[in-house]
This record gives sequence, C-alpha cells and structure tokens, in this order.
Amino acid sequence: MVPNLNRRDFVTATGLAGITALAGCTSLTGGGDGDSGTTRLSWHAGGTGGTYFPLSNEIKQVVEENSDYKLQVQSTGASVENVGSLKSGDADFALIQNDVAYFAKKGTGIDAFKGNAVENLRGVATLYPETITIVTLKDTGITKPADLDGKRINTGDLGSGTQVNAVQILEALGISDYDEQNAGFSTAADQLKNGDIDAAFVVGGWPVGAISDLANTHDAEVVEIKGDNRQKVLDAAPFYAKDTIPGGTYSGMGSKRETVSVQAMIATRSGLESETVEEVTEAIFDNLDGLTIKTKFISKESAQDGMSIELQGGASAYFG
Repeated sequence: MVPNLNRRDFVTATGLAGITALAGCTSLTGGGDGDSGTTRLSWHAGGTGGTYFPLSNEIKQVVEENSDYKLQVQSTGASVENVGSLKSGDADFALIQNDVAYFAKKGTGIDAFKGNAVENLRGVATLYPETITIVTLKDTGITKPADLDGKRINTGDLGSGTQVNAVQILEALGISDYDEQNAGFSTAADQLKNGDIDAAFVVGGWPVGAISDLANTHDAEVVEIKGDNRQKVLDAAPFYAKDTIPGGTYSGMGSKRETVSVQAMIATRSGLESETVEEVTEAIFDNLDGLTIKTKFISKESAQDGMSIELQGGASAYFG
C-alpha cells in the first residue's frame, strides 16, 4: 500500500480546501478578453525557477498562434496547488506530476487528498520524464536492486514524493529489509561520500546536478531497474513509465542506464467544454516545432505514456 505522504513539491501538511481557497484568490478563468472570437483560458504552471513555467509560456505562444484561444499562464506552487485550482475551476489547464494526479483522483497517498478525491480531474497528455535514479558508489558492491536488501538507503525527505516512489519501488522489487534514512539528495550525496549510507533515491530530469557533482569526485554508479525488475515496478502503479539515462550523462558511466520515471503532464477538468480541450490539444501537438524546451521527449506518440487518470473527452477525441 502506498503510504499517506505529502508530495515533494508541497510537503507541508496543507489541506486541499486551503489550497483551493488560495487558488480562488489568485486565478482568472474563461471569458472573452476583448478580442472578437477569442476566449481566454487559465493555465497554471509552477515556480518561475523550474521547468513548468517557461514551458507553459512556450505552450501559450504555440496555442495563441494556432487557435482562437489566449492562455493566461500563472506561476504557482506546482502540482498539488494546481490540482486544487482545477478542482475549484480557477484553472482550465495545469501542469502536474502524473503520480500526484493518480493520488488526487484516488483520494489517497498525499495528506491533501486523503478522503478528498478530486472527482473532476482529467488528463490531457504526458510530456516528459522525471527520472527515478538509484545512486550508489562502486565500492559498496551494489550492482542490482537485489543488492539493496539489508542496506542503508536514503529514500528522500520524510513525507516527500521521492519517498513515496522509493518505498513503493522497493516493495515492488521485494526488498523489505533495509535501514531507511530520510534527507534531501544534497545531504544524501554527503552521506554517500562519508559512507553513512549505501544508496539513495533521487527524482528529477537528468542530468541531476547533485549526481553530476558526486560522479565528478567519486566513483558513483546508477543501479539499473531493467528487465523483469522494471516490469514489476511498471505493474505496481499506472504512473510509472520506462526511462533510460543516456551513456555519458554522468562521469564514469559511459553506457546507458535503464530505469523508470514519473511524468510531467497536462491536466484539465471535466467541466471544461470538450471542444475547447480538443482544440487546445490539437494546437499544441500539431505544432510541437514551436517548442524548444524538453523537445527530445514531447511527442504525440508518447503523450499517453504513464497517463495515470481518465482522459478528458476532448483529449480522448484528439488522441483517438
């Protein structure tokens, strides 16, 4: 069973009602903007220092150049807050993590959603992977997941999404005997250097700076999740997808490393007109050449990989 833990983007114990109230004070949605035949839609992104915000602004430009819609992109606290905005109707579209979407729809996994399922949450498309990396040092002798049994493992900050993913993956791989440590990865990297832990989980798009720094000064290694082990993880929850870290991403790792990932995704709400969702989706995915961020990953063909919730009718119509 997935533990009742907070998402890494919003780790304080905030109720969804509070998040929704906050969203209601800051967002605009729907309605004309003064231009004949043009409708304004509210698109909630993330912090200005992350990937969600600049990518959303590129999507805004693509949509406005290829449809009759205008997008109002808003900086937010990302996934959990964005779900609250979609629930209240203060957002029409938002970028969120696909595991957060799953927990929100099921009313489980994260404190803000426990017993408070977001019934109107709908999926549009997955975009790019947030890679789950198990990192160790070569002198630990850990070369495969089974070697983690009995070891000291940093699973991420207590109550974080990384911890949720790590515990679930270890369970799927049949690893139950381990000494769990909880800290962010910068601390975990120091723990690895000092020999205080044997391995650590980190979730983020590669290359992860802390792993790069570790690999530049120590003989680091990524423990692959591949073959039958990867299938066990994929079977454990619908929000996991296959992922590969290319060779040369980290110093001393010349060959690729197979693993899994969660996905950044576009979400919407059931109350939005399906025709609107279909037209916005078409504007984005028929004009991907207008994007410059994460273009290696975003495609129409991969847009349902790791989709963890029911599609909105308009998205379903577009993707067939």
